Amino acid sequence: MPMHWKLVIDCADPHRQASFWASALEYAVEDHSTLIARLLSAGAVSEDALTEVDGHPAWRTLAAVRHPEDPFDPVSDTGLGRRILFQAVPEPKTGKNRLHLDLHPAPADRPATLTRLLTAGATTQREVTEPGGSWTVMQDPEGNEFCLH
Repeated sequence: MPMHWKLVIDCADPHRQASFWASALEYAVEDHSTLIARLLSAGAVSEDALTEVDGHPAWRTLAAVRHPEDPFDPVSDTGLGRRILFQAVPEPKTGKNRLHLDLHPAPADRPATLTRLLTAGATTQREVTEPGGSWTVMQDPEGNEFCLH
């Protein structure tokens, strides 16, 4: 049986990153407020582990996005398929990513996708044209590189 996995990205602001990547990938931001309420009432977590996002409780140091068509746990809203978890870390990003995402919209959708990414907070680093194709190297709001093909 294939291994279940999620991609975990260290960051400064997990909620900003989740919002950006949900927009970039057309994913859903996970809403853990029902789980949080249950854990708070059981005394399993304290208020200092939480923040408020869009009017509901959220984990202070964690946020996640999931593919909208994949299964998810209805109690916790945690994705059970394609998922990216963003976790706050104290140290800043230093240097080039050793892992990055390549986004592949349909060719006709590429200009609109580029505009949507820029509007959501991405920046363009450079355009690349090689015999095998062309793409745009971009950065998310925290400077993590990704490519738009």
